[in-house]
Amino acid sequence: QVQLVESGGGLVQAGGSLRLSCAASGRTFSPYKMGWFRQAPGKEREFVAEIRWSGGFTSYADSVKGRFTISRDNAKNTVYLQMNSLKLEDTAVYYCAAATIPSGLAGKYDYWGQGTQVTVSS
Repeated sequence: QVQLVESGGGLVQAGGSLRLSCAASGRTFSPYKMGWFRQAPGKEREFVAEIRWSGGFTSYADSVKGRFTISRDNAKNTVYLQMNSLKLEDTAVYYCAAATIPSGLAGKYDYWGQGTQVTVSS
């Protein structure tokens, strides 16, 4: 069983930066890809960014492209989300997720963290 634990959330002013981390348990952790999602109050969960574990290919939602950067440290079983130029609309609970084969090949994530709150103030 894989456990994902997010950290790094908090309160930040608009225009500021924040770095989220997501650590996965287990030495045999080897996902197909990992990603970040977020959910604001009253809204559905939305995709933010993802990265393939082996090749490092990344993908971003249009709303965060150019401001957020997803990265990984395979040796540490950790994925990061560097968030710059934060906006009020970035306020949400951020979740990390992992997709293993075959779930990832089907476009689905099968492990989720509990989330970390990011609040952007004016």
